[in-house]
Amino acid sequence: MMKTAFPRFRLFVSTGLLVAAAAACSSEDADPGAQGSSSGSPSVSGSGGTAASSGGAGPGSGAGGAGGASTGSSSAGSTATAGGGGSPGATSAGSGGTAPDTGDRSPEGTCARFNADTADMSEGTWSGSLDPECDPGDISADGRANALRLFNLYRWLADLPAVVTEPTRDAQAQACALMMDANNSLSHEPPKNWKCYSEAGANGARTSNISSGPGVESVQGYLIDRGNESTFGHRRIILANDLGPIGLGSTGKNGASCMQNIGGTGKAGKEWTAWPPPGVFPIQAYADFWGSLSDTGWSIQSEDIKLADAEVTISSGGAPLAVDVEPLQGNYGSTNGIRVVPNGWDPEAGKTYSVSVSGVSATIAYDVVFVDCE
Repeated sequence: MMKTAFPRFRLFVSTGLLVAAAAACSSEDADPGAQGSSSGSPSVSGSGGTAASSGGAGPGSGAGGAGGASTGSSSAGSTATAGGGGSPGATSAGSGGTAPDTGDRSPEGTCARFNADTADMSEGTWSGSLDPECDPGDISADGRANALRLFNLYRWLADLPAVVTEPTRDAQAQACALMMDANNSLSHEPPKNWKCYSEAGANGARTSNISSGPGVESVQGYLIDRGNESTFGHRRIILANDLGPIGLGSTGKNGASCMQNIGGTGKAGKEWTAWPPPGVFPIQAYADFWGSLSDTGWSIQSEDIKLADAEVTISSGGAPLAVDVEPLQGNYGSTNGIRVVPNGWDPEAGKTYSVSVSGVSATIAYDVVFVDCE
């Protein structure tokens, strides 16, 4: 069987049920406290437990959770409401937390980091082999470093601390990637009759985000999260306060990959996190080949701020812009979250977009400054 032309992704999450976000997805009970993420160009599945969901063509992530989301939409000049129950409140400058790595966050400094961190997108070299040898081998140091650098670039943009890899997690992720590649399929509970089955690989599958695409290629798709618009599970987990350490495994270019992430011990402590985040944001990070954040939506997540009744306005140059808002399902990387979808407009480089959230316990307001880093 030939590989699908578009990588597929599957996601595992902390609590509740994983919900199929795209074609060929399955949902099962997931362990509380687990982390996961996925995206659509390669097929991806979240991490761990018995949960599994896969996206179809284009970035997509499965995510679970209870409760349906009601959507409030706004035409230009009106306020969009998540769940339909919020009332407007005074907006004050929100805080996304203290930057763990300030660096130079000017347009020039942000573009310098973005261009440096995306300069080498090579997948590295895989030392293993498929059936019948079934040698998980390892992805070369440059391939693992390139993927890790991208995860940390996006976390830096969101004012979150970097994460590191851990050898035992890498080994599980590597054995997991071998199994996904050998079977041209994705599963968090691979059966023992699978080609290249191993306990290490099965453990990796239960605790990883899994993708039918290679490790470096899959990272940005997690942040776009096409096919998982009801949860943004992959995005929320990558942007979680408690992410890290992680494990990264890949079978190289045209191969599969796994991102081991359950049991994070990070302590970023941010009150809320947005994507696109406050401050300077490269327009190049807004879209990939399969879609953009205008298609899937912007997001805000929080551990403590209940967002189900949030009302959101976005404006640029003093002009209000239409948005649709809905609560996000599941506890993926955060307890609370909302999706904010641009309604008939796309952001432009060189412009500032002001976001205001009311109807919640702590009002949130921030500016996103889009820049062209080419």
